[in-house]
Formats: sequence, structure tokens, C-alpha cells
Amino acid sequence: MAKHWDEAMIPDQSGKTIVITGSSSGLGLSTAMVLAGKGAEVILAVRDIQKGNAAADQIKRRHTNANVKVMKLDLGSQASIRSFAAAYRERFTNLSVLINNAGVMMPPYRKTADGFELQFGTNHLGHYALTGQLLPLLLQTSKSRIVTVGSLAARSGRIDFDNLDGSRGYRGFAFYRQSKLANVLFAKELQRRLAEAGAETISVACHPGIAATNITSRGSGNKSGLLLFLMKRLFQSAEMGALPSLYATTVPSLHGGEYIGPDGKGAKKGYPTFDTSIDKIYDPKVAKRLWEVSERLTGHRYSF
Repeated sequence: MAKHWDEAMIPDQSGKTIVITGSSSGLGLSTAMVLAGKGAEVILAVRDIQKGNAAADQIKRRHTNANVKVMKLDLGSQASIRSFAAAYRERFTNLSVLINNAGVMMPPYRKTADGFELQFGTNHLGHYALTGQLLPLLLQTSKSRIVTVGSLAARSGRIDFDNLDGSRGYRGFAFYRQSKLANVLFAKELQRRLAEAGAETISVACHPGIAATNITSRGSGNKSGLLLFLMKRLFQSAEMGALPSLYATTVPSLHGGEYIGPDGKGAKKGYPTFDTSIDKIYDPKVAKRLWEVSERLTGHRYSF
């Protein structure tokens, strides 16, 4: 891997259509900003249309010729996911890249519209269902890929299959770790299944290290002065945090199954590199069981 890979090394993305979930702020917006500037048609898949429109305006101010569209998507609602996929299929005939970026972190105990614990339901099950809904378009688009954004928290996560809904006890960070481990297991298991089916589409996982984004404010967008100070000192910027996503999205030499993260100490900061922790994180038996549980809970079965 080249030393200090950055956005200047991204090839022209003209002709590509890229969906980014959770792209009205933070990592998602930073990722969208760069890809739109490189010529891709970018769809901001967001829960709040007003914030999405503001993000699109921000991108267009920087890149006057940017091709950006905003579409409504609430990953905490299976009905919304189905509506988004149907609306996307009506407007588009291909999909080059799906970036599963959106996430919630350590909220108070809540459930999604479908009764799933909020973090597992949004961060994992929402993206599992969305990917499945859009997979036919991905499979028919040459050199397409699915990029799923994990977290350093996945390293210490475990899937508690007996308490996925939190009804037997809930701890915010433990359930966040679980949801992000699920993201990584999903990405790797998806690649295994795509390869088994002989598909050209690939699945790649990545994580931003520790980046200063709104997710660290439990989704409220509010940060104290002390937190802002600490974030500037200890965390890397959203722009740096987006580089692993951009690498996973654009580097032509990837084969699928890779895990991309920062190259600094503890993978907390730095430029994109291969994060070998996935070799310890990925347990084929757990990943297979997670896939089957996700299939049952969402009612969505993949067609390769």
C-alpha cells in the first residue's frame, strides 16, 4: 500500500453512482464531499431531508458542478428501507457503490419502529436489509462494491444472541460494540457469499479510527466545551476519518474482504492501511449465525 494515501490519489469517479447512508454530517458528508468533487453522482441517503438538503448545498458550494441528490432513508424502519429501495430503483438503473456509513452511538435504551434495540437495529439490521434490497442493482453494475463502516469498538465486541433486543439488560457502549462487530462480520460474510456465487461485486469493511464527528455526542449534535477541546487534541478530523471509507470505495486493486483503517498507533489516527485485526474479529460460525438471525428478524433473504 502506498505511503500516506490521501484523496489526491483518488481516480476520476465520473460515471459512478454512489449511495452514502448518514451523509448529512460527519464522516458521511466528508466522504460525499470528496466523491462528488471527483465526478461521482452521489445520493445522500438521510433520515432528515432538511439536513440532507443543507449538506447537498454545502457540497455544491465547494464543487459547483457536483451531481448530488437527497433521498429519505430511516435505517431504524424496515418500511422506510423498502420505500427507499423502491424509490431508488424507479430513478436509477445501476449502483456502483453502496457505503453503509450511518450509525448511532450509545443512546439511552430505545427500540426501532420494528422493535429492535436501536443500535443493533440501525447500525446492523438496517444496513443488512438495505444492502439486500439494493443487491440486484449492485450485481448488475460492473465492478460494484459494498463498503461497510465499522469501528475500533468492534475489536472488543461480542454478539449476545440471547439478548439482542436488550430486554435482559442494556449497557450503551456494550451494545454499540456489538453493533459495530456485527458490521464487520456482515461485511466479511457478505464477501464470502459473493465470492461463492461468482459475483463481480465485492464487499469491503473499514473504520475511521477515532474521529471528531457528531456520533460521539449520542446523535444530539451537542458537545460541551471540554469535549470539543479533547476532541481536537485526541481525535482526528472527519476529513481524515473519511479516508479509509474513500480508500475502500475507490482503490481499484481491492479484491473484497479487506478491512481498512488508520495506520497510526492503535489504528486510532493516520492514513489508510490494511487493519489485520479482522483476522481475529471474524469468526465464521458467529458470522453465519448472525446472518441467519438477521435474515429471520428482517424477513429479507438475499438473492445472489
